Amino acid sequence: MNSVYYLLAIFAGLGITLQTTLNGQLAKGIGGDSVAAALFSFTAGAVCLGLFSLMRGGIVTSLVAIPAQPWWSLIGGVLGASALLSYVVLAPKIGLSALLGLAIAGQITSSLFIDHFGLMGADERPVSLIKLCGSIVMLVGLAIALFGDRLSALFPN
Repeated sequence: MNSVYYLLAIFAGLGITLQTTLNGQLAKGIGGDSVAAALFSFTAGAVCLGLFSLMRGGIVTSLVAIPAQPWWSLIGGVLGASALLSYVVLAPKIGLSALLGLAIAGQITSSLFIDHFGLMGADERPVSLIKLCGSIVMLVGLAIALFGDRLSALFPN
C-alpha cells in the first residue's frame, strides 16, 4: 500500500508544478496582478474542497470541532495561501525549476526537523544518519541542478 501513497505523492508534486505554471498564466491574463491570481486560484480550490467535504458528509461535526483546536493548527491555510502567492510572484522572476527546487529544499529541511522532534503534534520519526545523508545528497543534487551551468563555465573544455 505504501507504493500507492508514494505514487500519489509524486502526482501531488506534479500538481504543484502545474499549479504554479497555471497561476503564473492567470496572473498574466489578469494584468499581472499576482495577489488576485492567487486569490482566484485559492478560492477555486476552497470551493472544490467544500463540495468534496459536503459530499463526504460530516462537515457540521468538523466545523463544530474547530474552536477546540490549537490556534496554530489553523495557520496551515495562511501558510498555503502565502506559498501559493509566493509561487505566483517568484516563478517569473527566478524560473520554475529554481523556485520549486528551493521550495523542496525548504521542505526537506523542515520535514527532517518536524519528523525528528515530532513537532506540532506530528509522529516522532527519528532521523537516522543514512536518512540525513540521503537528504544532503538531494540538496547537493539540487545545488548542481540550480548552479551547474555556472560551475561548468568555470571549467572550460
